[in-house]
Amino acid sequence: MFRTLALFALTGVSLALLSVGPARAQATRTWISGVGDDVNPCSRTAPCKTFAGAISKTARNGEINCLDPGGFGAVTITKSLTLDCHEIFSSILNSGTNGINIPFDSFDAADVRKTVRIRNLNFNGADTGVNAIRVTGGAVISAGVVIIEDTLIDGNFGGQARGISDERSGGGELYISNTTVRNVGTFGIAISPANGGAAGQRIDVTLDNVRVQNANHGGVFASNVRAMVNRSVFSGNNAAGILAGSSFGPVEVNVNSTAISNNAVGVANGGGTVTVRLSNSDVTFNTTALSGATQSYGNNRIDGNGGIGTSPTIIPLR
Repeated sequence: MFRTLALFALTGVSLALLSVGPARAQATRTWISGVGDDVNPCSRTAPCKTFAGAISKTARNGEINCLDPGGFGAVTITKSLTLDCHEIFSSILNSGTNGINIPFDSFDAADVRKTVRIRNLNFNGADTGVNAIRVTGGAVISAGVVIIEDTLIDGNFGGQARGISDERSGGGELYISNTTVRNVGTFGIAISPANGGAAGQRIDVTLDNVRVQNANHGGVFASNVRAMVNRSVFSGNNAAGILAGSSFGPVEVNVNSTAISNNAVGVANGGGTVTVRLSNSDVTFNTTALSGATQSYGNNRIDGNGGIGTSPTIIPLR
C-alpha cells in the first residue's frame, strides 16, 4: 500500500513538472496567422495573431514565419531574431507609431549574435506613421547587425517621418536589399548615429537594389558611417537624392550603378569630413546634379540636369 501511494505521488510530481516545462519553453520556429490568437503557443497548428504575441514564445536566434496573409502589428525586437514572411503578404500598419523598433541596448549581454533579420514585410504608415523600422542603442550593446530584405515601406508623415532610421551610437552593420521606400515626409533611409556616434564606432552600410522615391531626402549618411550603394534608384525626392554630411566623425559613401534622377539635387555633400565617390551611375533630370565636393571615376553619365552644380573631381580607376 505504501509503495502504491509513493508511486502515485511520484507520478503526480512528474506530471506536474511536465505540465510546467512546455509552458516555459520557447520554440526555435513560431507561426502567426491572420486568423490566429496570441493566447496560442504559436505552433504550426495553433498560430499566434501578431508578431508581438509570438516574440515572447520564440527563442533567441529563432524565427517567426507567416502562415497566410494578414496584418500582424507593430513590434519591438530585443533579441537576435528573424521575421520571415517570404511569399506571404504580411503587413504592419504603423499609423501614428513605429512599425519595428530594434533597441540594441535592451538585448541581453549574452546574446552573441546581436542580429535581426527582416524579410518580406509591407509597412503602411497610413499617412501618420513615424518610422517603419527604427534602430537605436549602442551605448551598452554595440556592433549589432540588421538585415532587411524584400520589404516595402510607404506613408510615414508623422513625427520623424522616416522609412528606415538607424540611430545607433555604438557602430554596427546594416544591410538593405530588394527594398522600396516611398512617400515619407523627411528621410527615406537615414543612417545618422545619435550624438554623432562614438569615436571609432562606425556603422557599415550596404544598399543593393534599393529604391527611394518621394521623400524629402532620399538617402542620408551622417557621422561615422561608411556606405556602399549599388544598383539602386533615388528619384522624385524634394531635396537631395543622396545626402552625406558630418559634424563629428568621417563619412564615406561609394555609389555604383545607381540612377539618381528627378530630385532637387542629385548628390549633395553637406560638409565636414565627407568623401563621396560615383561610378557607373546616371545623375540625370535633377534641378542641380551635384552640390559640394564629389569624386567621379569618369564613367558616370551626368546629363539632362538643370545645372551641374559643383563639377566632380575625376579620380583614376584603380
